[in-house]
Amino acid sequence: MARDDVVLEVDRLSRSFGALAALSGVSFAVSRGEVFSVIGPNGAGKSTLFNVISGLYAPTAGRVRFLGEDVTGLPPETINRRGLAKTFQITNVFREISVFENVRVAAQSRAPVSGRAASLWRRPDVTAPVMGLLDAFGLGPRRDEPAGHLSHGEQRYLEICLALATEPRLLMLDEPTAGMTPGETKDATSLIREIVRARGLTLLLIEHDMSVVMGISDRVAVLHFGETIAQGTPEAIRNDPKVIDAYLGGADD
Repeated sequence: MARDDVVLEVDRLSRSFGALAALSGVSFAVSRGEVFSVIGPNGAGKSTLFNVISGLYAPTAGRVRFLGEDVTGLPPETINRRGLAKTFQITNVFREISVFENVRVAAQSRAPVSGRAASLWRRPDVTAPVMGLLDAFGLGPRRDEPAGHLSHGEQRYLEICLALATEPRLLMLDEPTAGMTPGETKDATSLIREIVRARGLTLLLIEHDMSVVMGISDRVAVLHFGETIAQGTPEAIRNDPKVIDAYLGGADD
């Protein structure tokens, strides 16, 4: 992997909560345009890893480099402004305002506005890109409805729209198909793959559904008790004895 192609580098990352080591020396690199998934049994440390990368938690040890710059321990909003967007395992949308307004606010958060008294009306019009996102996820006809009126699957789509509206270089999705029906999961997988490829995005994914992981990923890392036990292509991971042994002890989270 050429150095210039590395979007995200996780270098010997550790995070402890008291006596509990949630992460222990995790390392991997994600290249430009790659779909890289992180899987592991319940309690493996996947969500902790995402929270450290995105700045919600500071690491106990190790470094995180994004687009060649050290972002270790920076606040989440600073990392986001540099081009890293993350969705959450639990749907995180503004339920009381319209679908369109949810995405508009996210899109305008990226627009630079000078002056202490600057207000939203001075920000550039984002109607076209917002509607482009909503239409891509089939939410255009629901644009004027409160986000709380959407189904669970539609709210998951809306949250991805919020992340994409910030024009990220790296999109991190934390279990985007959680709670979806098998049909919704299949549709979501195809849609995410299509949009990521079309926009030339790099994707870092946590996903509990192995059919999603195997169907969308270029490479996969497997965590177990906070450590990386395997990395490789989906096919190599599927047949790795250490991975098989890890999953025999419990369900994926």
